[in-house]
Amino acid sequence: MSNLELDPSVMRFYGETVNEDSRLRSSADGRMELVRTQELLRRFLPPAPARVLDVGGGTGIHAEWLVKDGYDVVLVDPVPRHVEAASAVCPAAVGDARDLPEPDATFDVVQLLGPLYHLPDPTDRQRALAEASRVAKPGGLVAAAAINRYASLFEHVTYAHLHTERIHNSVSRILETAVYDGARGFTLSYFHRAEELVTELVASGLESVRVFGIEGPAWSLVKAAEQQPGEGPTEDLIASAMDAARMAEPYPELLAASSHLLAVGRVPVGSVGSHPST
Repeated sequence: MSNLELDPSVMRFYGETVNEDSRLRSSADGRMELVRTQELLRRFLPPAPARVLDVGGGTGIHAEWLVKDGYDVVLVDPVPRHVEAASAVCPAAVGDARDLPEPDATFDVVQLLGPLYHLPDPTDRQRALAEASRVAKPGGLVAAAAINRYASLFEHVTYAHLHTERIHNSVSRILETAVYDGARGFTLSYFHRAEELVTELVASGLESVRVFGIEGPAWSLVKAAEQQPGEGPTEDLIASAMDAARMAEPYPELLAASSHLLAVGRVPVGSVGSHPST
């Protein structure tokens, strides 16, 4: 994945196979992810109408609620199908997180709620974070999401097939290497530990970095209930799992049980257009 090219499995997965917008709106754990991401970001967002750059913003599912909240949102995504859909929500263009087509220090907020998922090369991840820092204003917010290192372990239990040889071996490789090769089902992906995500944001020049478990430690119970025969998880179960996510925030040892992580940091005041070299 050099020369600013995305792995073909990434483009195929999002361009032809999956509808990420539908996953976040309809699946139980996807709804938890969407609501909790909103909830966490709203704690740190400056007042509207601040400028937000939504990097890897997909079809505009996050841009949609930001626009409704009064923010001035611009979206960049590498998948043309996503950009076409997002254009109905806000200005959107095809682009790469590692080489943003924006001037220095022009956004109050830069969010990467997906790009780090599919950049297994640490140099690529650092470049994406450095670009986010570059285009954010001094004191501006940078928010980056990651897939948790242990998410696949919990997820494949919910499908009741972790014990099968193929899935067991595949998940074992993810736990050992932090990378899924995109051979089937999902796409080329990188799985972060929480402390690693913090280190990467700090290395990009950000300060006051904090990391949160988005869905919290009980998300897999909700997903398991959805996968089993019957009516699926009750609203009470989902509400309890959401409350567990909030209650878990002061306890960093519980970050390992969340499906996704969200890290937030600030661009230092006085750092216009500068960031560590990559």
